[in-house]
Amino acid sequence: MADNKAMVQSMYDAISRGDDIDALLDEHVTADFVEHEELPGAPAEASGRQLAYQTLTMLQTAFTDLRFNVEDLIEEGNRVVARLTVTGTHTGDFMGIPASGNAVAVGAVDIFQMRDGKVAAHWGVTDSAAMMMQMGAIEPPG
Repeated sequence: MADNKAMVQSMYDAISRGDDIDALLDEHVTADFVEHEELPGAPAEASGRQLAYQTLTMLQTAFTDLRFNVEDLIEEGNRVVARLTVTGTHTGDFMGIPASGNAVAVGAVDIFQMRDGKVAAHWGVTDSAAMMMQMGAIEPPG
C-alpha cells in the first residue's frame, strides 16, 4: 500500500517539474478515471481524463514555477489523502483573469481512490477565494 503514497507523491513531483501531462496521465491515472471536484473554468463537456488534462494544462500555463508542496500524505485502504500548498506566479490567463504577476500560495486537500497502482477517482477542495484574492481578482473581505 505504501506504493500508492509514493505514486501520488511522484505525480505531484511530475506536475511541479512541468512534465508532459499526457505522459503523466498515462502513467498515473486509469483510463476510466472519474473527477468529482467541480473545477471553476472547466469546460462543461469535459470529464474524466480529458478534464484532468485540461485542468493541469491550464494550471501549468497560467502559473510559472507551479509547485505542489505536499504537507501530509495519508493512506487508508484504497484511498490516499494529501494536504498540500500549491504555489506559483500568475503569469498567464487563468479562467479569464489576465496575468497579474502575483505570487500565490493556496491550500488544498486531494483524496485519491487507487486501483492497481493508479488513480481511479479524485475529490478535491482548493481555497479558491484565497487564490482569487492573491491574483487580485477579488478584494479581501473587510
